[in-house]
Amino acid sequence: MNRTIGRASALVEDYLLAWILAAVLAGVAFPALAGITRYSTGILAVMVGSVSLTLSPAEFRRIDASALARPLAGHLLMPVLAFGVATALGFRPAVVTGFVVLGAVTPELVTPVMTELADGDTALASTVLVVTGVGSLAFIPAALATFAAGSLSVPTGVVVEQLALAVVAPMAVAIALRARFPERVGEHDAVYPGVSAAMVVLILAGVAAANAHLVRSNTGLLATVTVGAVALNALGYGVGYALGAGTERPTRVATTLSVGMRDFAVAAALVLAAGLPAVASLPAVAFGVVEMLSSAALARVFSR
Repeated sequence: MNRTIGRASALVEDYLLAWILAAVLAGVAFPALAGITRYSTGILAVMVGSVSLTLSPAEFRRIDASALARPLAGHLLMPVLAFGVATALGFRPAVVTGFVVLGAVTPELVTPVMTELADGDTALASTVLVVTGVGSLAFIPAALATFAAGSLSVPTGVVVEQLALAVVAPMAVAIALRARFPERVGEHDAVYPGVSAAMVVLILAGVAAANAHLVRSNTGLLATVTVGAVALNALGYGVGYALGAGTERPTRVATTLSVGMRDFAVAAALVLAAGLPAVASLPAVAFGVVEMLSSAALARVFSR
């Protein structure tokens, strides 16, 4: 049974880009899949909690404060860059808000894995993920209050509630379980990323379905949003690489990936769970495809 689950998990994880593309296409083809979004909070909690089970508290203790400050500084800049990109492209308030959420969320949950593949400092990437996850309770509402004003009303209280329920609480419980039962939890390390990846695929299918009519009737908007996603992703990598200047190579790799990679699935689920317009999740969908391609290519370049 465990072997079967492990194989299924690896199948999802190893071909995640293909699964994401299939999920987006399925969502656009079958709008009824939008019903998945009703369970976005639970799906997000499983996604965050499962991958957080791989984070060992022992890894965090050896991180130097100056090394940690660099990716965190880049993280603070990301919603500013997201707002700048969205504004420059002339998007409506809902889409601008989607970009701001995308910029403000934690690094992608698989950033430590990509950092490991790129021969970077995995412990640093994991620490950044935890610190930004806890900080998101204040940071994301602050970013929305600053950059997502205009004609769109953002329910800040609902955003905080969803972050607490679906991001911070599952992450805290998972890390506590890892610390309390390291051997028992560690037995299934190969499965957790696959479970998280399956939740990513599930939520993106629902988000794509919620936007199906818009995508079909306005392909130009999707194309422009994709341009914005490419720009934000590239700017994030550039800022991360610049902030890592003068450090050892593993630190620079971790900083680059931790800033440039944004958790698109968290952004998409959070937008819908907070009751924002479905179109606000479109940047996350586009960014997901862009990021999966770019991070794999960048990890390959770094590993050389």
